[in-house]
Amino acid sequence: MKNFSKLCLSGLIIILMLSWTPSEKHDPLTLYGQINKTSASNTLTAAEKRKGWNLLFDGNTTNGWHGYNLKGFPDCWIIEDGVFTTTTKGGAESQDIITNKKYRNFALSVDFKLMKGTNSGIIFQIAEDAKYKFPYETGPEFQLIDQANWPDPLKDWQICGANYAMYAPKSLPAKPVGEWNHLMLIVDGNHVTQIINGVVVVEYEKYSDEWKKLRDSGKWATFPDYGKFDEGFISLQNHGTQVWFRNIKLKEIN
Repeated sequence: MKNFSKLCLSGLIIILMLSWTPSEKHDPLTLYGQINKTSASNTLTAAEKRKGWNLLFDGNTTNGWHGYNLKGFPDCWIIEDGVFTTTTKGGAESQDIITNKKYRNFALSVDFKLMKGTNSGIIFQIAEDAKYKFPYETGPEFQLIDQANWPDPLKDWQICGANYAMYAPKSLPAKPVGEWNHLMLIVDGNHVTQIINGVVVVEYEKYSDEWKKLRDSGKWATFPDYGKFDEGFISLQNHGTQVWFRNIKLKEIN
């Protein structure tokens, strides 16, 4: 009986081992390749649905979004021809919009277009609280800017594709103003990848010694809660210049 019990236990262990598979490896360019770049705007293909992608913007309503620290939606954002866009009023408190839902590990796919002199960004891992005026006080930013027509000199961590005030982009694949670009932001545990038009522009490990040094020695030294949260809201920034967003898709990853 003792040997039989051992045999049963061994068999159970083998079954469990066979049924368990390690966590999926979320290769950034594999995730990037799951998005159909030619399908109709603000829709999901059957393949995208099978892979677990969801729409965050339906092209017609503000469902799923609200103004930062607001119950409603700021009037400086409008929907025009299936696109989220801003008026040139912006940069003040409560004029950035954020998702209604928090996210931890995800891949975010967005089409964006800049005008001459645009300054905007996508901010993530945001905490929403009355003690904060802006999403960037807590969340890292995927910088979107037309540096070619920006009136002032810029640091390398301020140009398009940067992890703002932290990591400069390795290349500049964004198209000229007036043309649509595609970005993907991937947060996989502490590993963050930023992609523009199929090119990885920034990749870093949150909480690494390098990350902590950059955070504590630069702009964020006076923002004690910057980068503090691993789960948070996602924001589209209105910095007072017009920007366009469409095809906002997200896939939660384990």
